[in-house]
Amino acid sequence: MRLNQNILLLGKKVVLVPYTSEHVPRYHEWMKSEELRRLTASEPLTLEQEYAMQRSWREDADKCTFIVLDAEKWQAQSGTSEESCMAGDVNLFLTDVGDPSLGEIEVMIAEPSCRGQGLGTEAVLMMMLYGVTRLGLTKFEAKIGQGNEPSIRMFRKLHFEQVAVSSVFQEVTLRLMMSEPERQWLLEQTSYVQEKPYREGASEPCRQPLCGRPPRDDGRGSLEPC
Repeated sequence: MRLNQNILLLGKKVVLVPYTSEHVPRYHEWMKSEELRRLTASEPLTLEQEYAMQRSWREDADKCTFIVLDAEKWQAQSGTSEESCMAGDVNLFLTDVGDPSLGEIEVMIAEPSCRGQGLGTEAVLMMMLYGVTRLGLTKFEAKIGQGNEPSIRMFRKLHFEQVAVSSVFQEVTLRLMMSEPERQWLLEQTSYVQEKPYREGASEPCRQPLCGRPPRDDGRGSLEPC
C-alpha cells in the first residue's frame, strides 16, 4: 500500500516500518521454515518471487504491510541495519468490497528470540490504531489456524471474540467491533505511539501521538498537530 510507504510507527517494544526490498532476504529466510508456512498458510517462494511479492504488496491498495522491528535493537546504536532488527510483520487486508470499514489483521513474529515478549501484541495494537485513525476502519477480523493457540489467546486478550470455525480450512475467525468504548480503550493503550517520516526527505506527517483525528489547519497555511 503506497499510503504507508513513508510512515514509521514508533512504539515501546516495536517499530513498524514499510516492507521494502531491503527486508526481502531476511523475510525469505524466515519463510523457509515449514512451521511458519503452516501457521501462515503460505506457499514456498523463490527469492525472485519474494521480491516480486514485495513489489506487488507495495502497489496494492487493499494490503497494508509493516515490518516489525525490535525497538531495543533498533535504538541501541545509530547505523544499525533494519534487517538485523527484524522480528516479523503485521498486515491489514482490506478485501471486503461490500464493507470497506472491515480489515483482516494478521501478525507474525518470525524471529524465535523475539517471541513471548509482547512484540506481537504491541504490533497488533499499533496496526489497529493505524487502521482506525488513518484508514477509517471500525471492524477487525483475525483468521487463525486452530492449532495456533498462542495467537488465539493473544487476540482474545485484545478483546476479539470468536465468531466462526472452519473445519475445511482448520481455522477460527475472531472479530472486534470498534464501538466507542473499544475505540477509547485502543487509544489509551497506544497513547505513546508516534508517527514519523520513514526516510530522510519524505513528506513529514504528524510527529505527535496518533490521536484519532487528523491535524487541523490553523488558518495560516500550516497544520496544527493533533
